Amino acid sequence: MRGIETPISKVRRQVFEEIARIAFNSTSQSMNDDIEEVPYKIVNEDTELYRESIYQSREIVRERVRLAMGMSLRPEDRMVHLTAGIEESNISEKYYEPPLMQVIPSACNACEEKGYEVSDMCKGCVAHPCRQVCPVGAITMVKNKSYIDQSKCIKCGKCKAICPYDAISKKERPCQKACGVGAIKSDKLGRAYIDNDKCVSCGQCMVSCPFGAISDKSQVFQLCRALKEGQEIIAEIAPAFVGQFGPNITPRNIKAALQELGFSEVYETALGADIGAIAEAHHYVEKVVTGELPFLLTSCCPAWSVLAKKYFPDLADKVSQELTPMVATARTIKQEHPNAKVVFIGPCASKKLEASRRTVRSDVDFVITFEELQGMFDAKDIDLTKFEAESSFHNATGAGRGYAVAGGVASAIERCIKEYYPGTEVKIEHAEGLAECKKILTLAKAGKKNGCLIEGMGCPGGCVAGAGTNIPIAKAQKALADFVKNSTKPLPSKELEEIELK
Repeated sequence: MRGIETPISKVRRQVFEEIARIAFNSTSQSMNDDIEEVPYKIVNEDTELYRESIYQSREIVRERVRLAMGMSLRPEDRMVHLTAGIEESNISEKYYEPPLMQVIPSACNACEEKGYEVSDMCKGCVAHPCRQVCPVGAITMVKNKSYIDQSKCIKCGKCKAICPYDAISKKERPCQKACGVGAIKSDKLGRAYIDNDKCVSCGQCMVSCPFGAISDKSQVFQLCRALKEGQEIIAEIAPAFVGQFGPNITPRNIKAALQELGFSEVYETALGADIGAIAEAHHYVEKVVTGELPFLLTSCCPAWSVLAKKYFPDLADKVSQELTPMVATARTIKQEHPNAKVVFIGPCASKKLEASRRTVRSDVDFVITFEELQGMFDAKDIDLTKFEAESSFHNATGAGRGYAVAGGVASAIERCIKEYYPGTEVKIEHAEGLAECKKILTLAKAGKKNGCLIEGMGCPGGCVAGAGTNIPIAKAQKALADFVKNSTKPLPSKELEEIELK
């Protein structure tokens, strides 16, 4: 459903817009009342009713408001005021507190877990192939139609596969299907909940739920407050931005619109990707080609990195130690602007937790998605077509910008190796989507991928398919391909290897 305008995406955007508007415009005296008013502005008698009642819709919006302000959901077993905890959130230094991804109980439809059911398409055929292939005898004929005894069914799917009329449907909870690590479970009422010990915060469950029951926390409120205070805040924007705010929006439009919001400067995160491509090319040649490491895992996707370290701890030392593009860019910015705060703007939900981790100092103060940024533009009534800066932002290379699509990271590193280490043989593997990522890590652990540079992307399609994007994946891929093609430089200079980002 990514990139499709649905009632869910519309409400999410409205919540971000209203919270940003409150942060920019409300006084400390009026803030609580303004927040209480949001559910009534978004859901009223003039709006389309998507739930059973207007009251349920408002309750869900209330929980969305809390998450949009960086606060946790309210407990179901006791009364907690909508604005409870706002004092702690009304500061620009507030980081994300896990869990990042949360299921809103009042929004969950308690979808059934995996199972098979005979539909009205059944013709009651004489061959009964579904009955013949069932290994446990769960299928019988009732009133000349196939019937599956759910108490016996082992959910193998053989009946569905063989039915000549496709009359057997597979029922599967969408969020559970989208989760590649099996983190979606059911509570005692059949509603979904997230096992945070398994979750890697990729956000695919959030964008796959057709009821909008899963959402992530946001720093929109804190960022807008900091901008309102006039702090020096610099944006670094991921290369996947192209096309996200309109088909004809240029980097100059984006830069000018961000400056209109209050940002003092704008950098491309592809700058950090350029630094990383050179560094990881050197790392591969120095460690893998020499045999010191059996293979090298890229590090730029936080969901992939967390997956590798959490589920394959023996492979943790095989994950590249080079800084991710987001962190490398932030460090570069803070070397030039030591007193500035840095905001990463991108397509990724998982970056929110990467920025707040303590093992590697990120130098990133805020993380927002393209979806959240659009809400900020809407709050300020900024039409990007009306703004154009005198200059674009940092001129990154095509290789660095290509990090935003699946296969782009490995391709950039491979091209750097061939350019700067001629004659070196490079073996490339890449996986996209957590299920495929787990498979390739399993093969690597078994010694099947020795000598390889292995790129992993948590989102199928890469960063352009992240949970915080605004447009369909195919459109984003096309826009990025044009952006890469039109870059003035194809590869980063080897001199970037000498940059020290302490």
